[in-house]
Amino acid sequence: MAVERIGVHESTSIDFPFEVFRDELADLGPELVPIREDGSGADPASCDAFVTFTHQQRLLEADPEWIHTTLAGVEAFPLDEYEARGVVLSNSTGLHGDSVGDTALGLMLTLARRLHDFVAAQQRREWAFPDWDEGFTLPGERVCVVGLGTVGGAVARRCSALGMDVAGVQRSEESVEGVDDLYHPDDLDAAIADARFVVLCVPLTDETDGLIGEPALRRMREEAYLVNVARGPVVDEGALVDALESGEIAGAALDVFEAEPLPEESPLWGFDDVVITPHAAVANEDFYVDVAALVRENFARLEAGEELENRVV
Repeated sequence: MAVERIGVHESTSIDFPFEVFRDELADLGPELVPIREDGSGADPASCDAFVTFTHQQRLLEADPEWIHTTLAGVEAFPLDEYEARGVVLSNSTGLHGDSVGDTALGLMLTLARRLHDFVAAQQRREWAFPDWDEGFTLPGERVCVVGLGTVGGAVARRCSALGMDVAGVQRSEESVEGVDDLYHPDDLDAAIADARFVVLCVPLTDETDGLIGEPALRRMREEAYLVNVARGPVVDEGALVDALESGEIAGAALDVFEAEPLPEESPLWGFDDVVITPHAAVANEDFYVDVAALVRENFARLEAGEELENRVV
């Protein structure tokens, strides 16, 4: 079946406007049309393929040949149903290394240099110099990067370039640029025990769900900070709140949460040494260019009968 029309679901607007994505792919061949929930866009039944942010059941039920998600993770997609319907699903893994790597490093610098305190003081119009022993620098500090894929590798390289002592956790025994000490996931306790920062970069799987709970938090240093740019459920938020309240760890920087948006009643909002960002580590003005390049590549592969890049199902 030839792909003549690609529907772009309105959920992708969280990452980029439809118009700039359409213009980037103007010479692709298939027509790109918007799919809107209010019905003002194209009829999904008229499309042969879709680009979406989240799983949309009505797109799947249109029985397209191919659906591409701008997400890297696909835990919210009913993969068995995609397979049963014969719909190819591809994702955008591998596109977020620089944006999430920069964010993770920025969050560490924020906590180390007390930048969050200064922003809060500015909002109060207060000239507040930190206590002499509050701020520290990153060179020489130890960081443990849990998960060394595209994102974790980017974090490790940045930390190494700043002169940090970098530990990494992954199943493979292959060396990773920037990582000084490599640990297997079975040795997570040892990996995180002496780290000033523990940065989570793993996908959400059965093995990583609740990976950082009370036992792991108890093994971290009192001066340690947890940075989560992975998925919210990788961390047991109740255990994290308890660890923060008891002073078991020094603080955290969190871009992802068990429930998103983070509920107003969450205790995490109230900690001075917790930095919260709205699942925005991937935000990047050029993301649409990267997604368009991946869609262009996979369209060519589909037309040639070749295996798609980043194929999930």
